[in-house]
Amino acid sequence: MAATLFEAARACLDATTIDDKLALTFRWARAFAAGALAVPADAPAPEPIRMPGRPPRPGLVHPRDLPRRGLGTDAGRAAFIHAIAHIEFNAIDLAWDAAYRFRGLPPAFHADWVRIAEDEARHFTLLRGRLQALGHDYGDFDAHNGLWEMAEKTAHDGLARMALVPRVLEARGLDVTPGMIVKLRALGDDATADILAVILEEEVAHVAAGSHWFRWYCARAGIAPEPRFRELLAEYARAVLHGPFNIDARAAAGFSEDELAALQAAASDPQARP
Repeated sequence: MAATLFEAARACLDATTIDDKLALTFRWARAFAAGALAVPADAPAPEPIRMPGRPPRPGLVHPRDLPRRGLGTDAGRAAFIHAIAHIEFNAIDLAWDAAYRFRGLPPAFHADWVRIAEDEARHFTLLRGRLQALGHDYGDFDAHNGLWEMAEKTAHDGLARMALVPRVLEARGLDVTPGMIVKLRALGDDATADILAVILEEEVAHVAAGSHWFRWYCARAGIAPEPRFRELLAEYARAVLHGPFNIDARAAAGFSEDELAALQAAASDPQARP
């Protein structure tokens, strides 16, 4: 029985089955919202980051080894939905790791990332249900581990984590999802499009939380956020930046004009690709 938020977050991270990770996430998110989980100031340091508990499938491969499938076939749409579901499943762990790893922060920080973990679990559940309706399940297709690899690279620095995971990797969904919704509706797949519309709306708030806490970390350290964001993009994220960017959605999620320009410059830099 978890007595603290950190114990609950660790239990969610360590859960190895889909159903256990979802059930624990919903259980402990509700408990935290009800004030039943303490956030002790004298808690021991977090454990070093490691791979979270995962089911044995999907297999994890390099992104270049994932086949490209069109949306025009049932198999292609199932593979697409699986890819989005995989992002959401990773996002559960990313949110719990933020709540677990970064300490000595305002209560609102933990509240944000616990709420986001619950949202991501709900998103995954919607996508998994749609995948099952198409005769598949999570794990039927290979996936990649890029999101968690960035979490590992930023485990030492909450400022870098807030800048790069929600504002670079997860924010990619703000850029590509509107076009995917249009394509799916044109194909008559309103069921999938409706799920993506829900996720898109809620992901703006998730990226906005990353923006807020990135700026909070910068203010605490006396660092100007825009130059620091440019530095972090150059250090960590050039190889994963792809335009075009959804300027309106990113502005709503807390990106300044300078930061949007930095993203566009980094994505178009010919030296940015490995």
